[in-house]
Amino acid sequence: MSDRREPVQRAADDGEDLYDVATWEVRTLLDRLSVAIYGGVVTAGRGVIVLLALGIVGAQVALTGAASLRNPLVGIYILLSVVPAFALVVYAWRSDVTSREPVRMLVVTFTLGFLFAGFAAVLNTRFEPVFQSIGFVGFVLFFYVVVAPVEETVKWLAVRLYAYRRPDFEAVTDGVVYGAAAGLGFATIENSLYITSGYLSALQSGATLANVETLQIAAVRTLAGPGHVIYSAFAGYYLGLAKFNRGNRGPIMVKGLLIAALIHATYNTAVTFLPSALRAIPPLSDLAPGVVFLGFVLVYDTVFGFVLYRKLARYRATYARLGAGDDETADQAGASDDVDETAVQVGAGAGERVTRPKPRRPTVTKRTGRRSPGSATTGSGTNPGSASARRTSPARPPRRGPGRRAPCRGSS
Repeated sequence: MSDRREPVQRAADDGEDLYDVATWEVRTLLDRLSVAIYGGVVTAGRGVIVLLALGIVGAQVALTGAASLRNPLVGIYILLSVVPAFALVVYAWRSDVTSREPVRMLVVTFTLGFLFAGFAAVLNTRFEPVFQSIGFVGFVLFFYVVVAPVEETVKWLAVRLYAYRRPDFEAVTDGVVYGAAAGLGFATIENSLYITSGYLSALQSGATLANVETLQIAAVRTLAGPGHVIYSAFAGYYLGLAKFNRGNRGPIMVKGLLIAALIHATYNTAVTFLPSALRAIPPLSDLAPGVVFLGFVLVYDTVFGFVLYRKLARYRATYARLGAGDDETADQAGASDDVDETAVQVGAGAGERVTRPKPRRPTVTKRTGRRSPGSATTGSGTNPGSASARRTSPARPPRRGPGRRAPCRGSS
């Protein structure tokens, strides 16, 4: 790989002071003020986004709360409707081959996915009449151009604005876990909207009928929820891949969003037009729409859930084959070896403590079998400090800090 540093940086010695010439760091009062202003603007921008989302979703939450107080079955139906989606998130969290993500970060990501759904609702409502006026083609375009891209983007933002920037997001597959959590948040508020609206509309026909119709809506939303988790998990996977491939970060993020949006839009199109299409086929025309919907959703989610599972299985297999977990343990052990050994010098009237470096033990790398440059001798028996040893011995890779995982390459 070519050296992409600035020319002065490449040519300068390690001890050269290049501050404000080709490098920059916080030194002066103006530097500190610049950092504070930038951090304040970024933080304020995120706060404004969250407040706007809270204002949009707040009315829906209040409406759902009022309906649940009037009829507790509404709240129960909403909670039950997200159980399958919640189970998928738990599975993704528990099956993470690296370390499990902090629950606190999952809760924040869920909350952001919950709040940002309001942006999608506003945009969908705004553009739906425009596309509906075109007819069948307009409906299909509406799903592929507006609904799916907007909804997948707001779920993606729920991960990008917080979890992505945290040090705990330290592996490609972490994006799957956080993407799934954002999808669960989005599914929760969407289910709440559909179930509450259905209940309030059905109240005009009487309380008993309203309960029955609300239960039917809740059953449909129960099947739709896992899809949101699966779609955003795909986008999250590629968001994680982008984090550790900064040179192609933008295209990788776009790829993840395209995959999620295409799967999502195809689902929406199919569940909208499949029942009427099947009625035109005599052997299938007698099937109840509910049976058709149930069968399609189970098959569709299973297929793409399996695709996601295979992608994660490939990552896990690569992680195990390369010994990524072993490398983390070795890094921690190596860090402890670097700590100086303290000895007590015993002398006449002296209790003075002095330090001396702890000698390095020869190590053999796991995959090449070569001794590390810190060994007492090289493979040819030359002194490691000699010029010939420097020419022939492999360069020692930079050491990561203790407790950090080595990011593995995922598939793209």
